Amino acid sequence: MVQAKTWILTKHFDGFPNDSNFELKVEELPDPKDREVLLEALFLSVDPYMRPFSRVRMKKGDVMIGTQVAKVIQSKNPAFPVGSHVVGRCGWRTHSISDGTDLTLIMSDWPKDVSLSLALGAIGMPGMTALYGIEEVLGLQKGETLLVNAAAGAVGSVVGQIAKIKGCKVVGSAGSDAKVAFLKELGFDETFNYKTIGSLDEALRNASPDGYDCFFDNVGGHFSATALQHMKTFGRIAVCGGISLYNDTTPQMGPYPQINMIFKQLKMEGFIQSRWEHKHAESSKRLMGWLKEGKLKSREHFTKGFENMPAAFVGMMQGENIGKAIIMV
Repeated sequence: MVQAKTWILTKHFDGFPNDSNFELKVEELPDPKDREVLLEALFLSVDPYMRPFSRVRMKKGDVMIGTQVAKVIQSKNPAFPVGSHVVGRCGWRTHSISDGTDLTLIMSDWPKDVSLSLALGAIGMPGMTALYGIEEVLGLQKGETLLVNAAAGAVGSVVGQIAKIKGCKVVGSAGSDAKVAFLKELGFDETFNYKTIGSLDEALRNASPDGYDCFFDNVGGHFSATALQHMKTFGRIAVCGGISLYNDTTPQMGPYPQINMIFKQLKMEGFIQSRWEHKHAESSKRLMGWLKEGKLKSREHFTKGFENMPAAFVGMMQGENIGKAIIMV
C-alpha cells in the first residue's frame, strides 16, 4: 500500500483563488490490478486553464485537475514498464493508479541533457498550443507581423520563438521589466511592459505602425479589444486564453468588435490544442529538434514541494513566473 497526497477543491473559485479553495488529503492506494500501473509524480504543472476549466469540469471535493510527469513504480501493463516515464492527466496527486488510458509515454529518445519537466512546457501542452495556434489557426507566413500578449509565459514565449523561426516580425507584451528583458533575449523584435506604458493604443501603433497580420491572444478583455483596432485587413486572431477575465466576479462588457471585424474582414478562432492530438508525437519531435538546435529556448519557474502547489498556482495566476510554472515533488 502506498500513501498518496492529494489537493482537492473544497469550493469553486469566486474571484481570485486563495488557500481556502484547497485542502490537502492523504489516501491509501491499493496495489495495481491487471492492466494498471502505479505512478509517482516527479513534476507537476500549474496552468491558467485550470481556473475556468475547474468550473465546468469539476465539482467540490474533486482532486484538482492537472498534468504531471510521473515514473512508473509498479506495473501490470506491458505498455508501461517499471522505470518508464509518462505524462499523465492525474491531477494534483503524488501517486496515482492508472489503466493507461490517460497516459502518454515520454519519447524513448528523450535527450539525457534535457529535463523531463519540459514535457509539461515547451515540449508539452504549452508548446503544442503555440505550434498549433501558429500553424493550424493563424497560418502564419514568412514576412508577416505577429502580436502576442502574455508573451513571457509558457505559451507566449514559445509562440514568439516559432514565429521568428518562420521569418516573421514579432511584437510581444508582458507585465514586468524582467519579462520584457527575457523577450529581448528570445529575439522578439519589439517589446513593451503593458503595466508601465501610458497608452496601449500608442504602444501597439509604435511597435508596428503598419498593423498586425496575426494576433495570438492569451489575455482577452481590454488588451484584445484594443489590439483588434490595429489588425491589418484580412488579419487573423487565434484566441488561446483570456486570463484577464478568469477571476472576474462580474463579466466585463464591451467594446464590441463586430463593425471593425466586418470592415477589415478579420478572422477570429478559439482553439484547444487537443483538437490536433493526432499530431502530438510528430509535433513533440519538431519542438525538441528546435530546442536541440538552439532555435527554441525555455525558461522554467520551479516551486519545490507538493505542499506548495496552491501557492504556486496563485503565484502563476498573479504573473510571478517567467516561462513555465513547475512544481518539483
